[in-house]
Amino acid sequence: MTEAPAATAPTPQTRLDTVENAAATPDRELPWADLGLKTDEYERIVEILGRRPTGAELAMYSVMWSEHCSYKSSKVHLKKFGELSQETPLGKTLAGIGENAGVIDVGQGYAVTFKVESHNHPSYVEPYQGAATGVGGIVRDILAMGARPVAVMDPLRFGPLDAPDTRRVLPGIVAGVGGYGNCLGLPNIGGEVVFDETYLGNPLVNALCVGVLRHEQLHTAHASGVGNKVVLYGARTGGDGIGGVSVLASETFSDSGPTKRPSVQVGDPFMEKLLIECTLELFDAGVVAGIQDLGGAGLSCATSELASAGDGGMHVELDTVPLRDSTLSPEEILMSESQERMMAVVEPQHLEAFMDICGRWDVEATVVGEVTETGRLIIDWHGETVVDVPPRSVAHDGPTYHRPYARPDWQDALQADTTASLARPQTGEELRSTLLAVLGSPNQADKSWITDQYDRYVRGNTVLAQPEDAGIVRIDDETNLGVAVSTDCNGRFAKLDPYAGAQLALAESYRNVGVAGGLPLAVTDCLNFGSPEDPAVMWQFEQATSGLKDACEVLGIPVTGGNVSFYNQTGETAILPTPVVGVLGVVADVTKRLTQGFAGEGDAVLLLGTTRDELDGSAWSQVAHDHLGGLPPQVDLAAEKALADLMVAVSEQGLATAAHDLSDGGLAIALAEASIRHGVGASVDLDGDPFVGLFSESTARALVTVRPEQLEAFTTLASSYGVPVARIGSTGGADLVVEGQFAVPVAELRETWTATIPAAMGA
Repeated sequence: MTEAPAATAPTPQTRLDTVENAAATPDRELPWADLGLKTDEYERIVEILGRRPTGAELAMYSVMWSEHCSYKSSKVHLKKFGELSQETPLGKTLAGIGENAGVIDVGQGYAVTFKVESHNHPSYVEPYQGAATGVGGIVRDILAMGARPVAVMDPLRFGPLDAPDTRRVLPGIVAGVGGYGNCLGLPNIGGEVVFDETYLGNPLVNALCVGVLRHEQLHTAHASGVGNKVVLYGARTGGDGIGGVSVLASETFSDSGPTKRPSVQVGDPFMEKLLIECTLELFDAGVVAGIQDLGGAGLSCATSELASAGDGGMHVELDTVPLRDSTLSPEEILMSESQERMMAVVEPQHLEAFMDICGRWDVEATVVGEVTETGRLIIDWHGETVVDVPPRSVAHDGPTYHRPYARPDWQDALQADTTASLARPQTGEELRSTLLAVLGSPNQADKSWITDQYDRYVRGNTVLAQPEDAGIVRIDDETNLGVAVSTDCNGRFAKLDPYAGAQLALAESYRNVGVAGGLPLAVTDCLNFGSPEDPAVMWQFEQATSGLKDACEVLGIPVTGGNVSFYNQTGETAILPTPVVGVLGVVADVTKRLTQGFAGEGDAVLLLGTTRDELDGSAWSQVAHDHLGGLPPQVDLAAEKALADLMVAVSEQGLATAAHDLSDGGLAIALAEASIRHGVGASVDLDGDPFVGLFSESTARALVTVRPEQLEAFTTLASSYGVPVARIGSTGGADLVVEGQFAVPVAELRETWTATIPAAMGA
């Protein structure tokens, strides 16, 4: 490999802050507060080291002990996920919480790894690069497990669609997600786009990646084997991203914008593509003993985590790190979050083969250190030691906060303010107008302006993608084995009741996978909340994590990993609590998957599940009255499991022609979307109050169409699972008709649904 130019040595005028110097100058003041450390945190670092830290050590501790990297305010609550059984409905979890990503067995010798993470604040500061590098980072997490990345998803949240700042950040974020993923050749198969005023100034950019591997290809992050070489490979280290997400995501924005603006990382998807193919070949050649991607906290993270998870010792020559900017100081090199970099541990006998493979892919690789038996992470700069720390103290033994939490004073009043007193449509014409208003509202409107910027079918294995309920990719061409993935969260429900809101997020994602024909297996989560220093926010967080854990226990699926994003608020205004939940399921034969659109004339239209008068927090209450109050829909996890199990059996037996879950907007929106999909209308007749029947958001429900000759077999099967079934009509024609109430042409539905976002974006 080409030798990197050595980093610039310190000049005589620049006094290097070495470990020796730190011990000799205990009273020297360091900018620990400017780096986000609290007084007691700095004092603890001094206690750990038995002296003041060097500047380089301070840089490492500051980024690794940040909220984003250390989970210091959340880990006491995240422990409850570790109490869950790690068995999935198909078998064991191969890797779980604590690894770069969760890995689960999906049968036939295959495993799937998936994880969702946030890149929220960087995407507000620099929308394109913030979103792009969010995709790049999650892809490398998947790659580090030994898997080939096969698909991505992107749950997004923005302020009001018509807000000027939304028009600033939305196009850039969407372009960043699409540009990076498209260049990598990864299909974007799903996600959500939600608008709410609380996200104004705090857009949420969550990114999920799915990867596939054989069981024997699993790799983990550890540095074991004294004398093994530590190799840094990929892009060079630059000044972009110094502090990056580790600092930026660990502080609340002020009313005028971020109070800290470290450089947002700059992505190079073409370098990442080379890195992916190079790494997969390195795995296949058997020349990697341990591996870690460089994401948040950069080299500080990779060196300390690898050493901590291995034999505990590592020696690094920092001046051998290839740089794009030779003026960078040791502190800056350690804090830089420059993208497209990986760190591998390589046995000496494999080093030449490792370097040869990197050379074939034109990926720069440099030996920067080796594994030792000292139990210390020692980093030298031009022959002088600037870091000498216990690696676990940096990587895993950061602060643990038991933040105070309390149910907010306003919660009771919020829940008491129900929709019972709000005016409801009474006539057929009013119901028709309400349907069109909800259908054309930003949260229910067509998102094609966004999703058309993503390549959904590259690689040729995408089976389902937006706007379907779940994304499905084929992972075996011969058997048609595949996986289904969905992400969901209704922050309005979580505001009304964060315990139930997290369970409802899981339930909807679980339902989406099941309705598409996938057997749900495991969960990843991205928990987006306001400031942990606010007891009300921490109460929301505690309730949400408890709700999610309890629901997973009932459904019998593990949480395999995820991410926490705090400080999502501007001034005193926190975002809606947004616990995004991703569910992954297995599809035994993807050719039998179910799609949401009405397929033809004369099929029976069935409503599965039980409908109640549940309109608090609904899409109708938001669109018609700009109202948020009351209690969210009842959670019925047993009914959700029965519905998903039924739909898996239905898909395997070929008993349905279409299936669509009921969620935001209720039956009305599900009927409209199913009609729009292929331009096929339907006529339905609803018992009881037609308004409740159309707009209730009761859970554990689905809209299904069945050929008349299979209706009896379907209803018999549904009865065996205890799922209520009501035939409400038939498909056909060019109109959506609610008998006795109204009719609306499918063409008008489509026009209303598709117009909203392009108009707002000036398309």
